[in-house]
Amino acid sequence: MCDYSLQNVKSRPARISDELVTTRFDTSTTRGFAAAGEPNVAVCLRPGTELAFDHDVEYDNVPGAEPTLLRAASKTARFRQLRLNEPYVHHDALEFPNGQTVLLTRLCEGQHATVLQLPASADSVREPAAERLGEQTLSSAIA
Repeated sequence: MCDYSLQNVKSRPARISDELVTTRFDTSTTRGFAAAGEPNVAVCLRPGTELAFDHDVEYDNVPGAEPTLLRAASKTARFRQLRLNEPYVHHDALEFPNGQTVLLTRLCEGQHATVLQLPASADSVREPAAERLGEQTLSSAIA
């Protein structure tokens, strides 16, 4: 439910109408979601969770490069997990209506989102984005 890199961060599952903030956690170099008022508690999303952001989503370019702010032309996204067969890479991502995916760890801090909808059950959500992502698409998603 939360990326492997947040295993040492206190966490809780997302709830409908949760007000989330993108943050970097004190005990991790990873960025993710915290609930407003709970800055050091990771809010874990299930695949298929739908979010609405206050503004177009902003994210950083590839880590290690000169920082560049990028913007997804959307205020809505669906949570996905990618590359699940690779154990020590970030899996948590957002998929936007145009098919673009961005890893959560690349989201700029301080963005606000609301949980609109949770999947019916963890087993009922298939991951078509993760299954169809080839190297070319994944490279563009990470870049």
